[in-house]
Amino acid sequence: MEISQLTMIELRDKLVSKKISVKEALDSVFKEINNNDGVYNTYVTVDKENAYKQGELAQKKIDENDKAPLLGVPVAIKDNICTKGLKTTCSSHILDNFIPTYDATVVKKLKDAGAIIIGKTNMDEFAMGSTTETSYFGETKNPRNIEHVPGGSSGGSAAAVAANECFAALGSDTGGSIRQPASYCGVVGIKPTYSSVSRYGLIAYGSSLDQIGPVTKDVRDAANLLHVISGFDEKDATSSKDIDRNYTEGLVENVKDLTIGIPEEYFTKGLNSKVKEAVLDASGVLEKMGAKVETFKLNLVDYAIPAYYTIASAEASSNLERFDGIKYGYRTDKYTDLHNLYKKSRSQGFGAEVKRRIMLGSFVLSSGYYDAYYLKALKVKALIKEEFDKAFEKYDIILGPVAPTTAPKLGASLSDPLKMYLSDVYTVSANLAGIPGISIPCGVDNNNLPIGLQLMGKPFMEKNLIRAAYTYEKNGFSYKDIQKGGM
Repeated sequence: MEISQLTMIELRDKLVSKKISVKEALDSVFKEINNNDGVYNTYVTVDKENAYKQGELAQKKIDENDKAPLLGVPVAIKDNICTKGLKTTCSSHILDNFIPTYDATVVKKLKDAGAIIIGKTNMDEFAMGSTTETSYFGETKNPRNIEHVPGGSSGGSAAAVAANECFAALGSDTGGSIRQPASYCGVVGIKPTYSSVSRYGLIAYGSSLDQIGPVTKDVRDAANLLHVISGFDEKDATSSKDIDRNYTEGLVENVKDLTIGIPEEYFTKGLNSKVKEAVLDASGVLEKMGAKVETFKLNLVDYAIPAYYTIASAEASSNLERFDGIKYGYRTDKYTDLHNLYKKSRSQGFGAEVKRRIMLGSFVLSSGYYDAYYLKALKVKALIKEEFDKAFEKYDIILGPVAPTTAPKLGASLSDPLKMYLSDVYTVSANLAGIPGISIPCGVDNNNLPIGLQLMGKPFMEKNLIRAAYTYEKNGFSYKDIQKGGM
């Protein structure tokens, strides 16, 4: 097996036992990047020189028997998470020359744990999109089939992990942007409970919905990486104290005390038959392992998409107001006055999808429409949370698909934005309710494209999700089954 094919924890163990050097680990991923990323386009920036410098320091610490949890492990970061001295663009022209002066809290935690940041991954511009095709730096292709999208907006992170171009990555999830690309690329992605991972240093899309989380090859890696990046941060006003961060305690093959609910509404028209079959087969594996599984009615599913896009677009229009060509980022060369400078810088700096959502957000926040759209969406959000709270009185976990289909072909979604929005139908509810969700591979379709299983749980009960996901991975389907099929 090539070094680059190891999981994050497998690599960590071999580094600590000195069976592999840090340089060999870095050589392995940069070899994959050099050989394949000209096709996949998973990275916006690769920081090779600094990675090797950090690798030398990590090797010295290993030789001195330092036991930092991720010492020497090459990790990639989504390009909307600030990295000190390393370009952070949000895959947008308006920030294509922006170099932060500080690290996001999650990046600092990774560095403190010994991880080596090797680069910034491609994404939909300002995380607005579900395919990683709206990037200013070009589309990312799915390593499982380059004619298909990797999902989005964290498509670069998921594709980099799937292509063995890093051992793990961070993404951000506003309405499914970790889980959906993890599903399309056949890897594992966790959207943690809102407030359990600091958002300080994350360039916001929808502040009440955004959450940083891990993208990894398997569930064990995801639990370990989540442990490293989670926890209270005084720099984030929404950060929660006293959360149980011992996620690795969930890495046991035991679901006998878990009750799993399957919403009937998730298995109606629009769901691909192969996806439905794989997800229900996965529920059967968990039931066979001792979990109690039953169907139930989850109301308000049809209202999740309109509520989500109303709220997210409103928050985006406010959050992106700061990008005006004055303080930092792109500024137009030719302008007549201050108003013209704002107009031309933003018109030239933002892409079509970002402009669409800014306009939608400005509209729903405008006088005369605020009550009719934005306020109503907030009320629906509260009702959706109530529905999930009610469901979790009976069930420990809610099980369903991640997306209605496997990865669509490149270009298919961009030609129909509404169709792209509807691809988030199963994922946005977790963000609206603030609950955790995980995507794990559960099969492939007839074109060998991965299918993702989604598990959602009670707030701060990621351990239940990890336990169920780990049990399924050991007894059902996993990323290793996809790898055997080739790429």
